[in-house]
Amino acid sequence: MEHELYIRCKNKDRNAQRKLYEEYAGRFFATCKRYLKNDEDAEEVLADAFYIIFTKLDQLKDLQVFDAWAKKIVVNQCLQKLRKKQPFSISIEENFVDLVEAEPENVSEEKGILSLLNFLPEGCRTIFNLFAMEGYPHKEIAQMLSISEGTSKSQVSFARKKLQELVKLQTINS
Repeated sequence: MEHELYIRCKNKDRNAQRKLYEEYAGRFFATCKRYLKNDEDAEEVLADAFYIIFTKLDQLKDLQVFDAWAKKIVVNQCLQKLRKKQPFSISIEENFVDLVEAEPENVSEEKGILSLLNFLPEGCRTIFNLFAMEGYPHKEIAQMLSISEGTSKSQVSFARKKLQELVKLQTINS
């Protein structure tokens, strides 16, 4: 984010806020969709995240870290939404889609591969996103979700295995 836009947003300039929103909304919406299957939930979380970004922008001391700071807000809002929907659960027995009947998008494209995340159980998908997509270490994931590091590691391993199976099935079915 450029310094002038930052100053204007801090001063509650609606045009600057709109410009900032337009610049980041697509990327942050994609992040929301990795955690939340429902478009309406993702849009709600995105709006909540931008509200927090705009109201807490004055707390950001180093403009160089804006991207990471804002993305962390988006991820935290996604996790909060997941906690509100139902108690966060982790189970490798959770309603895993019948892989034979599933017809995910063409996985040769990044979007297709990311769409396969929707076939993972919610808790597993969340942990995989935090670890593989956001880069959080297992220790931090464990603290964020009130689980053990071992659970975080096992869920990432389970997710990788199931994603590999989905890619393999997609390749066979193509």
